[in-house]
Amino acid sequence: MSFTAKDVAELRRITNVGMMKCKEALSECNGDIDEAINYLRQKGIAGAAKKISNVAAEGIVVAALADDKKSAALIEVNCQTDFVAKNDDFIALANKIAKFVLGQKSGDIETVLAADFEGKSLKDTILEQISTIGEKIELRRIQYLESDAVVGAYVHPVGSKVGAIVALAGEATEEKASDIAMHISASSPTPEFKTRDDIPAETIEAEKKIELGKEDLAGKPEEIKEKIVEGRINKILAAKTLDEQAFIKNPDEKVKAYLAPATIAAFAYLKVGEGVEKKEDNFADEVASMMNN
Repeated sequence: MSFTAKDVAELRRITNVGMMKCKEALSECNGDIDEAINYLRQKGIAGAAKKISNVAAEGIVVAALADDKKSAALIEVNCQTDFVAKNDDFIALANKIAKFVLGQKSGDIETVLAADFEGKSLKDTILEQISTIGEKIELRRIQYLESDAVVGAYVHPVGSKVGAIVALAGEATEEKASDIAMHISASSPTPEFKTRDDIPAETIEAEKKIELGKEDLAGKPEEIKEKIVEGRINKILAAKTLDEQAFIKNPDEKVKAYLAPATIAAFAYLKVGEGVEKKEDNFADEVASMMNN
């Protein structure tokens, strides 16, 4: 039985599976849509595709560091529950993906998802794992750094919820790279910029406007107000800047002093679920849904 593009689109609508997988299913089933649906269900793909719309705000951060310490990848792999985030199969998959991303030498998530991963795209591999594990799984964010000097990586061991990678330049050591990656992961606030020079002028102006408008400055002479605001802005910007932060292992020393003569070339930080709007659980609705099925 032959099939048309319209049949592929209809199977896509019914199963929410990608066009290429729908075309494959129809080819295997001689164009029979009902058989193609069963084919996708047997492969675990149709059920997995239905979970794609679920909110995945839990998960882990994983880092992969090259043997020569010249490159590193940092990824966030999400799932729906903390229970699955602690699952050995989920953790193994995330670590495997991190090494794969490192090998791809790319920070572009679409490129990585489309790349061949053991005979199929990484995207399709993840889709199949959704059926096995039973929850939505998502490679949400990736970061990749490399350096002619040295790159360091660190993921906080308790829960693997935060991690960082850093590329150093100049006379850098592996120990210092690792220390700074740990510093970034543990710092509060998390640094946003490498140096003061990296801070956009509009960011500085926005902070200045906020400080000038604070009630405690009302009625003060302009010259006094300017000096107070300047001091506050310096403190705020120092907190946002990695090389000006107090080094976590020695708060009496700035990060840039600890690193000297090396400097920071680039860094990246990931925290699980950051920016994801979590869905509030409604157990009454969930139980009702289960009873009706």
